[in-house]
Amino acid sequence: MQNHDIYTVSRLNSEVRLTLELQFQQLWLVGEVSNFVAAASGHWYFSLKDQAAQVKVAMFKQANRNALVRPQNGQQVLIRARISVYEPRGEYQLLAEFIEPAGDGLLKQQFEQLKAKLAAEGLFAEERKKALPAQPRTIGVITSPTGAAVRDIISVLKRRAPALEVIIYPCQVQGETAAAQLRAMLSTAIRRNEVDVLIIGRGGGSLEDLWCFNDEILARAIAACPIPIVSAVGHEIDFALTDFVADVRAPTPSAAAELVSPDQSQHLLTLQQLALRLARAQRLYLQRLAPKLSQLQQRLQHLHPQRRLEQQQQRLDELQLRLQRVMQQQLQHAKRQHSYLQQSLQHLSPAKMVKQQQGLLQQLARRLEHAQQQQLKQGQQQLMRLSAQLHTVSPLATLARGYSISFNAQQQAITRAAQLSVGDSVSTQLAEGQFTAIVTEVQKG
Repeated sequence: MQNHDIYTVSRLNSEVRLTLELQFQQLWLVGEVSNFVAAASGHWYFSLKDQAAQVKVAMFKQANRNALVRPQNGQQVLIRARISVYEPRGEYQLLAEFIEPAGDGLLKQQFEQLKAKLAAEGLFAEERKKALPAQPRTIGVITSPTGAAVRDIISVLKRRAPALEVIIYPCQVQGETAAAQLRAMLSTAIRRNEVDVLIIGRGGGSLEDLWCFNDEILARAIAACPIPIVSAVGHEIDFALTDFVADVRAPTPSAAAELVSPDQSQHLLTLQQLALRLARAQRLYLQRLAPKLSQLQQRLQHLHPQRRLEQQQQRLDELQLRLQRVMQQQLQHAKRQHSYLQQSLQHLSPAKMVKQQQGLLQQLARRLEHAQQQQLKQGQQQLMRLSAQLHTVSPLATLARGYSISFNAQQQAITRAAQLSVGDSVSTQLAEGQFTAIVTEVQKG
C-alpha cells in the first residue's frame, strides 16, 4: 500500500484559506446588500449579491467603525475586501475593510447631507435673499459660452429688452474643474461690479453632470454675493445647491432671462396707443366743424346783395377767427396733454429707479464690507485662541516630554502587545526623528 499524504478537514480548510489569501490579497466589489446582521460584538455580517450570484461578507468592528454608511438590505455598495475562508465551517467569505454607497446613491447622499448642513446655517433663509432689480441695465451670465443655455438666455433678452447689455462670464459647467471655474467667474463679476443682476446655470443633465453646482464653496460664495443672483440649473425637475442659496431659483435658463428683464414692448405699446388717440381726437374735431363751415358757405351764395354779402363776409371772417382760436386752443390743449404725457413717461423712466437702486446697492455693499471685516477680525481672534488650545493638546508636545509612538507595518498605532508578533517591523516616532526596529520578544499583559 502506497503512502498517501492524508489531510484532515482542519488542515484542508487552513491551506485553502492561506492559498486564497495569498492569491487575492485585496479587491474591490460592487453589489447589493442582503441578510445584514450587526452582532453584539460590533462586527457586521451580510451577503453581497448581483443578479446571478452572492457571497458572504464579514466586516469586523475595527474596520466598520470608520465606515461612511451602515449597510441596509437592498442598498448598492462598493467594498474593498480580502478573500478568506471561515475554517470551522469551511465557508469561503470576504473580509471587508472599506464600504461606501455605489454610484448616484453616494452623490444623492452627499447632496442631502450638504443641503441639510447649509440649511442649518441659515443660508437658505428667505430673509437674507435680495430682491431682483426692477429695471436692470446690465445682465451678467455665468455659464458655458457654447452651451444651449446661453443661447436661450440671449434670445429671450433680445425679445423682451433689446436695450439691455449682456456680459458673459465663460466657464465650464461640467467636469472636475467646473466648480473652480464657476467660483472664479463669480469672483470676477463681484470684483468688476459691472452688472445689476447675475444668472448662473446650465442646461439639463444627470446628477453627475450637474454636480459642480453642488460645490459647498460655490454655494457659500453665492450666499455672500452682494449682486442679486438667479440660479437656473437644468430643467424644472433638477435641483442643485445653488438653487437654494441664490436669491431666486428659475426652472430653466429661459425662465431666468424672463425674470431679470422688463418687458419694454408694453411701454412702447402704451405710447403708440396715446399717439393714436391724439390723432383720432384731432380728426373728429375737424370733422365736426366741417359741416358748419359748409352751411355758412351755402348761405353766402344765396345772399346776393352787396350789403348782405359784406355782412356775411364779415360774419364769415368772424367765424373763421373763432374757428382759428378754437383750433389754437385745442392744439394748445393737445400740446399740453402731450407734454403732460411726456413728463409722466419721463417720471416712469427706469433710469431714476435704477439710480435709486444703485444708491441702495452701494449702501448695502458698504454694510457688507464692514460686516465682513468684523467677521474676519472675530475669525482671526478665534483662530489664535484655537491654535493655542491645539498646541496644548498636540501629540508633538507629548513627544517632546520624552514619549514616543510606534506603528506596525500597516501604519496602525500600537497600543497593545497583542498587536505584535516576533519578527514584526515596528516604526517608532520620537519628538525629533524616528527609527525602525524588529520585534524579538513580545510580553503580553
